[in-house]
Amino acid sequence: MPIMAARHYNNGQLVRELGPDEIIPENCDTGDFFWLGLYEPTPGELEGIAKRFGLHLLAVEDALKANQLPKVEVYGDQLFIIARTANLDGDTIEPGETAIFAGPHFLVTVRHGSARTHTAVRQRLESLPIKLAHGPDYALYAILDFIIDGYFPVIDAIEDRLLIVEESVMDTPLDAEEIRHLYRQRHEIIRFQRLVGLMKDVANRLATDDDLPNIDAAVRPFFRDIWDHVSRAEFRLASLRDIAASVLDTNSLLEQQRQGVITRQLAAWAAILAVPTAIAGIYGMNFKFMPELDWGFGYPFALALIFGGSGLVFWRFKHIGWL
Repeated sequence: MPIMAARHYNNGQLVRELGPDEIIPENCDTGDFFWLGLYEPTPGELEGIAKRFGLHLLAVEDALKANQLPKVEVYGDQLFIIARTANLDGDTIEPGETAIFAGPHFLVTVRHGSARTHTAVRQRLESLPIKLAHGPDYALYAILDFIIDGYFPVIDAIEDRLLIVEESVMDTPLDAEEIRHLYRQRHEIIRFQRLVGLMKDVANRLATDDDLPNIDAAVRPFFRDIWDHVSRAEFRLASLRDIAASVLDTNSLLEQQRQGVITRQLAAWAAILAVPTAIAGIYGMNFKFMPELDWGFGYPFALALIFGGSGLVFWRFKHIGWL
């Protein structure tokens, strides 16, 4: 059974661990709160949990698919949330998914692909019974806050890599493989930014929609804090996207500038070589009547003309910075 944790709380205090097949009582005490955490359950396993907590079949189906976009849905007196996690695997941002069922007296989380467990969240809340006494809504806030905070190490790692590339591109042009890698990184950022934008919509609805069940007015301001964190993550991702684009643009401009320098140098040397070519071409025509053929200084004159003309053209190109 993929149950990572199953606990019963009352007024913020841990009462006991729940058994794997224990039925949740219909008539709960006002302060009762049941928290169940699952990791990649099979359809049969989640079906059993759904019967225990009365979860809606459509929500259960979405929780099993593990490839849903972030959203908030209401099923009677239950709240169903899909949140997306993020983990950096090499240069790839691997998204995970956490489905959360929030009822009047319970919270069920279903994780897929996320390497970060909720153990730290649970331990922190158990050390703060006053906070945990709020019930499922505060636990929901704590889990979402934990998920959003996990975005920032991923963003920091990508930012560090892009800044290194941005600094190096001024000295060394990117090769083809580095350019392809940068394009892949930019694609990952865009894909991640899209998910973060949807998570921002989730946080906004939880913070502003007064009709959502199982969220008390006293807890609602905490979801505005989540919205603020998601907004900062979205802003930083937009900045990273701009950095990646600017690095590509800068590399392209520098490459064009380097090609321009090479083109000017080739043009300058071609012009210099054109001087002796022209002179040699004239005197190589072998016409019978050419005054310089019988002149004693004809050969030195031709050499002087070649070197003098070439030197003058070289000086001119050197003066204007082409050589």
